[in-house]
Amino acid sequence: MTFLRQYLSEFIGTFMLVFIGTGTVVLAQVDPLTIGLAFGLTVTLMAYAVGKISGGHFNPAVTIAMVINDRLPIKDGLFYILFQFIGATVASAFLSVLIQGNKLPKESFGQTDFTTVGAGLALTIEAVITFLFIFVILMVTSKKFGNATMAPLAIGLTLSVLIITALNLTGGSLNPARSFGPALFAGGTALSHYWVYVVGPIIGAILAAFAGRFMGSEE
Repeated sequence: MTFLRQYLSEFIGTFMLVFIGTGTVVLAQVDPLTIGLAFGLTVTLMAYAVGKISGGHFNPAVTIAMVINDRLPIKDGLFYILFQFIGATVASAFLSVLIQGNKLPKESFGQTDFTTVGAGLALTIEAVITFLFIFVILMVTSKKFGNATMAPLAIGLTLSVLIITALNLTGGSLNPARSFGPALFAGGTALSHYWVYVVGPIIGAILAAFAGRFMGSEE
């Protein structure tokens, strides 16, 4: 029963992240600051809600880093990632209903894409911002340096500022699941460019795992 609660927590958290975050982009059509805060505050709220159940990853890149640093068994990590992708997909499916109901452009799902930079630079940007995000997560949740009370807030604020920074370059994904759901429904270049939002965050996650370990996050 415990493991099922963990997986469902990852499903619900990722659903909330994608639905609220991309819903803000599509339905509210607001500025980068509001978009960044929508994603960041959602992560903070869900981390407080279910973080003690699953750890509050809501992101395959985070899960990969946790597995590398032996904070999560590989088997659980695989199920975490599966439920994260399902959560993101269901969120985009629900958003599609709202898009149709509001007669908004059918290709607009808050998807991540890059038009002002090339694929190589986009991948580098995603790798760097994911590295920074996960490095912060590893440090603020470590036994040696962490603060369980403030960690969700620090993580959410970090996500917000990184998304704001990269929003007009790559969409600021940092999360393969977050990009998958919208790309699946939007299609086009968001889907053909999706590989960037897998490879970049995974590279960032691996580097962050080793950097966190070097800095003492696992001591």
